[in-house]
Amino acid sequence: MRTVIIAAALLAGANGAQAQQGVIRGTVRNEQGQPVPFVNVSIPALKKGTIASASGTFLLAAPQGEHTIRISGVGQKSLEQGARFRTDTTITDITLQSNSDLNEVVVSASRRRETLDEVPSSITIVGPRELETQKSINNNLGDIMAMAVPGLGFSTNQTSNTGQTLRGRNLLVMVDGIPQSTPLRAGGRDIRSIDPSAIERIEVIKGATAIYGNGADGGLINYITKKGQPGKPLSGQTTIGGNTQLKSAQHTAGFKVGQLLSGSKGKFDFVVSGQYEQTGVYKDATGQVLSPEYGLGETQLWNGFGKIGFSIDPKNRLELTYNFFQSTQKSDYILKKGIYGDSASIGIPGTRPGSPEGTPFNHNASLHWSSQGIVGGTDLDVNVYMQRFRTIYSFVDSWPGGGQSQINSKKQGVRVNFNTPIRAGKNIDIEAMYGLDFMNDITNQDLVDGRTWAPEMDMKNYAPYAQLKTTLFRHWVLKAGARYENINIGVPDYTTIISKNNTTGEYNVGGVAVKGGGLSYNAFVYNAGLRYNEWSFLKPFLSYSQSFSIADLGRTLRSAKENTLSLINSKAVIAHNYEAGASSTLGPVNLEASYYISTSKLGSSYVLTDGRFEIARNPEKVYGFEFAADARLLNNLQAGASYSFVEGKIDKDNNGKYKDAADAWMGGDRIAPQKITAYVQYEPIAPLSLRVQMLQALKRDRFEPGANGKYVYPQGPVNSFALFSLFSSFRFDGHSSITLGVENLFNKDYYTVFSQWDARDENYVKGNGARLNLQYTYKF
Repeated sequence: MRTVIIAAALLAGANGAQAQQGVIRGTVRNEQGQPVPFVNVSIPALKKGTIASASGTFLLAAPQGEHTIRISGVGQKSLEQGARFRTDTTITDITLQSNSDLNEVVVSASRRRETLDEVPSSITIVGPRELETQKSINNNLGDIMAMAVPGLGFSTNQTSNTGQTLRGRNLLVMVDGIPQSTPLRAGGRDIRSIDPSAIERIEVIKGATAIYGNGADGGLINYITKKGQPGKPLSGQTTIGGNTQLKSAQHTAGFKVGQLLSGSKGKFDFVVSGQYEQTGVYKDATGQVLSPEYGLGETQLWNGFGKIGFSIDPKNRLELTYNFFQSTQKSDYILKKGIYGDSASIGIPGTRPGSPEGTPFNHNASLHWSSQGIVGGTDLDVNVYMQRFRTIYSFVDSWPGGGQSQINSKKQGVRVNFNTPIRAGKNIDIEAMYGLDFMNDITNQDLVDGRTWAPEMDMKNYAPYAQLKTTLFRHWVLKAGARYENINIGVPDYTTIISKNNTTGEYNVGGVAVKGGGLSYNAFVYNAGLRYNEWSFLKPFLSYSQSFSIADLGRTLRSAKENTLSLINSKAVIAHNYEAGASSTLGPVNLEASYYISTSKLGSSYVLTDGRFEIARNPEKVYGFEFAADARLLNNLQAGASYSFVEGKIDKDNNGKYKDAADAWMGGDRIAPQKITAYVQYEPIAPLSLRVQMLQALKRDRFEPGANGKYVYPQGPVNSFALFSLFSSFRFDGHSSITLGVENLFNKDYYTVFSQWDARDENYVKGNGARLNLQYTYKF
């Protein structure tokens, strides 16, 4: 990303005690005319300088005459040029370019544009090129993210992202800052909540964070949607593609079509897109039909997206965004249960009972207003949003007569953010960001036939916050902030549903009448971080952050044994994240590494008790490290790799130690096995690009089987496997291109990570065999 930055400099006058002084003053702005904070303006020969304020303004005095000034900042190319200091003050603008070799701009970490070098924590950006590559191999966001993001768990190869945690903890998924996750009743459908065709880039913030509220114990994923193409009245992109298995291809063919239009005229700009995809039957490497339970085969996917922007004037802009996502399965197969550790669950011809499974709708809409300089140098940013979401699960016999459960969620909220420059001293300028968040989240889980499972939970969340950032001694970026969570949840009277005891097979669980009422949660959460940016070969950082979340309250309520809401153990989880890391650029090589520890006094791990799932509240400790490297070996040859390790333990005896015999390892639903990714990309000629990539899961075996010789959820051992995939593209001209992707290139026969640790017969499912994805794109 390139940004042109403008810094001003001409002449002003003042008298010094020994010699006449000149003054140079100006404002640093980007190409949109927005101020860029904390740029260094100095005179190297005189060893004096100043730092631009949070609003981009600066003032520098020096003896009259010609001096060479140097302007530099995080993410910018340094510029040196002559300037004449005179007694009278004149202001002019000077153009300064961004350094395209430095890190990209990120908005999710603080809700304001800043370069990665300004953020003292681990962040992964999945840019447009990487996103296009990965979705040409597999269009499922769970698979895309598993390959592209170190520290994120493995995809389930299903509609659910159960177990795909971030650094061993639950994460918050957003679309342009609108929460998609349902932490009140975690349904595991949030990663796959929008089609990649509507996404411009993906920002992943790792480690505990409370900046967007409930649910981000392990971090957050923010899908940043596409924007209108500036400078053109109309441009667009048409795509058409197909996919199929390479072995036993009968009934496996699918197709997709998509259209995107964008443009701008006067003060208006827009982008609108539509995507339809129909998948065929999914099969494993042997040609056997995969289990249709929560499957991605035989699904219909619709995605409609639109964004309209109106620039009222250079300082004020309105933006209206809407996205609709639907993915439902209509399968001609039913489950044939396998035997865990022996034979896979598969699909056989049959009529599936109940309603089509999947997500019948996910509506997102937002109105965003940004205003610069509303009062002095203070900027205002207001975002009003809503979401309506429903997802339906498979028909099961967990209740008398069987049934299908569904999660319904309605969210609406507003975020009001201010950004004010503060001068705290001669050379200390602070950027203060502060504001108020409000969100109303109404979530429940019932059966399609109307029976209540998890009652309606009506949450109102008010959260004022403040975040401060400053640059110290030119190269130290210091950030610190706090957020006050005020959450109130109303729950009506309800009766827990009669359900099956998974141990005995009898319908003897539930039937408890629970007196409803209100639940209140209040807490201050803090963060602080420091990053040093002087050297390109080593940019270290340290950070501490907290998150605040209510651990799947719906699951706790639906399994209640107490008859009064106030007696139910539903305390919130505050996670503490400590991290140290560094990034490095050594010529053509970019390196990143980090180590982290995350602790919480209350846990949120699922345990199977008396035939039903409950949440263990024992203290937890998660720790791990990540390493990533990318290198341009030749002008047309690039390679990269990453390694992720995470582990976690539960303090069963609550004594603050995690090495006692009573303590336990966390299960696979929280802790992913070690992950290795690698790729090589080669462009033998300009129009042609080839890439081979690998995703490997290493062995994790922390548990012993029970007395009956069987493993229980989620303690099954995970065996190692490696998958290779191919991507190739050819550009015919400036308009037309074709891509070919092959998932599981060598047709590896394997069981998914999820199916191995889940340790249940019905979920013991293999992964996809080799699948081909061919797509033609025309741009105009």
